[in-house]
Amino acid sequence: MSYRIPFNKPHVIGTELDYIAQCLAEAKLSGDGRFTKECQALMQREFGARHVLLTTSGTSALEMAALLCDVQPGDEVILPSYTFVSTANAFVLRGAKPVFVDIRPDTLNLDESLIEAAITECTRVIAPVHYAGVACEMDAINSIARRHNLRVVEDAAQGVNATYRGEYLGTLGDFGAYSFHETKNFVCGEGGALVTSRPEDVERAEIVREKGTNRSQFFRGQVDKYTWVDVGSSYLPADILSAFLLPQLQHKEAITTQRRRVYETYQWALRPLVDRGLATMPTVPDHCGTNYHMFYLVVESLAVRTALLDHLRAAGILAVFHYVPLHTSPVGLSLGYRQGMLPVTESISDRLLRLPLYPTLTEHELDSVVGEILSFYSLRARHAGGLSG
Repeated sequence: MSYRIPFNKPHVIGTELDYIAQCLAEAKLSGDGRFTKECQALMQREFGARHVLLTTSGTSALEMAALLCDVQPGDEVILPSYTFVSTANAFVLRGAKPVFVDIRPDTLNLDESLIEAAITECTRVIAPVHYAGVACEMDAINSIARRHNLRVVEDAAQGVNATYRGEYLGTLGDFGAYSFHETKNFVCGEGGALVTSRPEDVERAEIVREKGTNRSQFFRGQVDKYTWVDVGSSYLPADILSAFLLPQLQHKEAITTQRRRVYETYQWALRPLVDRGLATMPTVPDHCGTNYHMFYLVVESLAVRTALLDHLRAAGILAVFHYVPLHTSPVGLSLGYRQGMLPVTESISDRLLRLPLYPTLTEHELDSVVGEILSFYSLRARHAGGLSG
């Protein structure tokens, strides 16, 4: 069904079609054209990234990272269970075992205090996920990785343009993965990027992205012909998608400002629910700079969340729950995980709901979302009062 206030609307700057027309006029639609290179250069320059390669998706970027980490069958990768399946799949495809660790109850990120106990002689990678555009505790995670000679792959799919201690997410580990899916802050329909931090990984990353060939070197005139030199796949996006993405990145601060307006309106208007102990809202530590990717409420119980979602949908407003924990999924259960093993993850998964958040959400629409949420709790209070009377 259609909703008068959907959960998401992909944002359009207005110059995307002009850039696409230029791409068509230049007759270069496949990857690594002018727009791909401009997007990459912008992110390298403005995020302080050593090297950025656009990919077909955030999933592709994670799969490339797993290949570049030389993950082998029998290796173990530490990650949260409260994440999208791509975080795990990228490593499972290489034969690795996902080792799920619980999340923090405040930021809902990987609990860094639990990582060291999960490390074994088979551990090769730590894969923190920056949930809702709020950074994991990367100083602690990188310190653990150094002590145990592990690689760090940041899943920064939700964290483009967010920071940790003044540095951009995705640039803090060995590799970072961005997403430009239509539900993210900056979009091109489907797309992503891989960030590499070590100079020794740059050349191989280009090869892996180009189906295992040294084609990029050939086009730069570094070799007289290109050939198959490594494993890889087709992770290079069409330049026409990069043409759509470029104006999004060029106007990323304006988009972020608009998302902040929506986020802070929710934060202020729904504060009474927090004060009454009925819900909690996102926590952003002082040393983290969010990109306002998501605004969520964590309510009292699964029953309350279900009733609130139904109430909003009846009013034509689409709010959604988020991840079903990977450790309780059919694949997770087949790996030996069971319900009850990660209590914070399971509790949050049952109680969290995400509110509509996109730059063009109007003040009237915001008032409507907030009004319906407050109305829901007012009706519950009156009902409870009637029962007690």
